[in-house]
Amino acid sequence: MSVKGKLRAFARVAFLCLATIGVLAALAQHASAQGCAMCYQSAAASGNQGREALQHGILILLFPTLGMFVGIFGLIYSRRNVSR
Repeated sequence: MSVKGKLRAFARVAFLCLATIGVLAALAQHASAQGCAMCYQSAAASGNQGREALQHGILILLFPTLGMFVGIFGLIYSRRNVSR
């Protein structure tokens, strides 16, 4: 397989991962009631500035994890035929 073919295959897998994450994020509204009552009350009482800080904190924690997830699966995908 050429480098261009490998890049296309990786792009396809990356797109599939991102599409799956997008669908899961859209469905996550239904799971918002799963948090503990104490955390919910604390977040609700913090005001607008506190809510924005929590939202930014969630994104800050999401991107490195997502990057590692995609990186590991990209590495696995790119080396899938090496052991055969």
